[in-house]
Amino acid sequence: MRPSMKAIGHYKYLPIDDPESLVDVQIDAPKPEGRDLLVEVKAVSVNPVDTKRRAAGPKPGELKILGYDAAGVVKAAGPAAMLFKPGDAVYYAGSNQRPGTNSELHLVDERVVGHKPEKLSFAEAAALPLTTITAWEGLFERLGISKTGGHEGRRLLILGGAGGVGSIAIQLAKKLARLRVTASASRPESIAWVSKLGADATVDHSKPLPEQLGGEADYVLICTNTDPLFPALPKITAPQGRICSIVRTLKPVDLAPLQEKSLTFAWEGMFTRSTFQTPDMQGQHELLEAAARHFDAGTLVTTFRENLGRICAANLRVAHRRIEQGHTIGKLVLEGF
Repeated sequence: MRPSMKAIGHYKYLPIDDPESLVDVQIDAPKPEGRDLLVEVKAVSVNPVDTKRRAAGPKPGELKILGYDAAGVVKAAGPAAMLFKPGDAVYYAGSNQRPGTNSELHLVDERVVGHKPEKLSFAEAAALPLTTITAWEGLFERLGISKTGGHEGRRLLILGGAGGVGSIAIQLAKKLARLRVTASASRPESIAWVSKLGADATVDHSKPLPEQLGGEADYVLICTNTDPLFPALPKITAPQGRICSIVRTLKPVDLAPLQEKSLTFAWEGMFTRSTFQTPDMQGQHELLEAAARHFDAGTLVTTFRENLGRICAANLRVAHRRIEQGHTIGKLVLEGF
């Protein structure tokens, strides 16, 4: 008889105020195979993708376990695992093709896992993986920005600067790339947050952007709803500039206006490597290892903002509701079962 474990999931899509939208369950514990790690989950954080995946809903009668960000301890490793051993403290964002991290024990491919920053608690570390991977890939791989200062002084505009990805991107752009960063933020508390993280200036992306910027950006990173911002991109991006969005459009967009300035547009999806098992999949392990060194050195700081208590359906519903309201700053974390 296989051991069981606690988990939180849902059987169908329901509005988050419905107590059945997320439920506590007891299910069989998984067993690691291949390059899998079996991780005892200590803390998780909640991202907009969690709420979007919940809204998508599982097949009728099928239990869906959500959750991506996690920090925990390796309990066992599959026979082909080479990078970790039992007892290692780890942090990661997992895969959207497998059961999620809202469970006591979780299987994850070691190629998308990093050793937890030693100086951070499990809660502080759980706030980081998905947003760090997304910001790192968006800036350094999709936009082609040098992570060692090779483009020092160039101008980056981050639209949606106070959210999880924007909060990491500001730090990477200032501390590693040494860019001039303008971040969008509209409320006093979000303006204070992005300024503390290192933004040189702020704008409000709900208002016309060209008038606020006073110049064109060499790079634009979109971390919020892309659709209403797209028409402004040719006006706010410098000739031969680069644009990356992490939020897919809800309707088709016309790329033709980007042609005159020879602008490059790229998408960033941090699950691409794990979904398609790309040859460079282990690059996410290496990315998280490099980021951990920066967090331990104090070059980067955690974007952990609030601990909502233990990992259970009731507290996860609170987190999902807060995310859906669209005004979160930094990251919401739950810790312990």
